[in-house]
Amino acid sequence: MSKLIIGLGNPGEKYKNTPHNLGKDTVEYLREKFDFPAFKEKKNLLSSISFSKINGEKIILALPLVFMNESGRAVIALKNFLKIDEENLWVIHDDLDIEWGKIKIVKNRGAAGHHGVESIIQFLKTKNFWRIRIGIKTQKISLSPKIYVLKKIPKNKQKEKEEIAEQIVKIFKRA
Repeated sequence: MSKLIIGLGNPGEKYKNTPHNLGKDTVEYLREKFDFPAFKEKKNLLSSISFSKINGEKIILALPLVFMNESGRAVIALKNFLKIDEENLWVIHDDLDIEWGKIKIVKNRGAAGHHGVESIIQFLKTKNFWRIRIGIKTQKISLSPKIYVLKKIPKNKQKEKEEIAEQIVKIFKRA
């Protein structure tokens, strides 16, 4: 059985390297670390995808081509076309409720206000899928959450961003 790993984020250069795109950036990092082929855009799946194997298991990496709040459209298209069950569906996304750099793996939980996850739950009609929540909360968030998640990640957090991605690489090496 294949495993589908989806990195949430917004499309376009404008959103690169923002907290809201940590899921997408992490899946791009996984592709490089595990030496997957380049992503190929599949308009019918509303995503760019790459296939390979990790520890002998077929893995599909996907980056939705839609905006975060519409992620469910891409996820349901991928799930149905690739015939993936929820047990093998992993969504990686940012989370404002968790301290910066912390990672939580959850399953069968509500969206906790994350609109991308809300969209996925709505389209799948279930919460029963794996999520890797990457903390983006900092002590001094003086901006509204809508503005904060779309601001560029400061240079002093870049090394930490790579360390977060490395932790997630280790999760999939063991899985």
